[in-house]
Amino acid sequence: METINAVGRRKNAVARVFLKKGKGTITVNGKDYKEYFAAKHLLHNVTDPLETVNMANDFDVVVNATGGGIKGQAEAVKMGISRCLVKMNEELKPALKAKGFLTRDSRMVERKKFGLHGARRATQFSKR
Repeated sequence: METINAVGRRKNAVARVFLKKGKGTITVNGKDYKEYFAAKHLLHNVTDPLETVNMANDFDVVVNATGGGIKGQAEAVKMGISRCLVKMNEELKPALKAKGFLTRDSRMVERKKFGLHGARRATQFSKR
């Protein structure tokens, strides 16, 4: 089996995921995923797709993650792994879609406008 690749995105984070047969190692930007994503809930985010389809120890995953923050990158990795699994086997799609792993969360930070302190925050009103 050759390497399967897919892209996952969340906010400004982009994760390029490469999936191939192996022993279950997950590497993000050259580090082990447990070292890269220190928080427990983020670790769970990364492994969720593989555990959902009971293939946690069947594949080696290599990820290049850029942009955004750690949480955005973790969720981008989750989406990328899910897309790789669907490319590999179309029958896994209903299980992953039911958990929402294939849905792109497109919410992004609204840009700051000129004359305001933030996206919508204006200066304090002064009566005099």
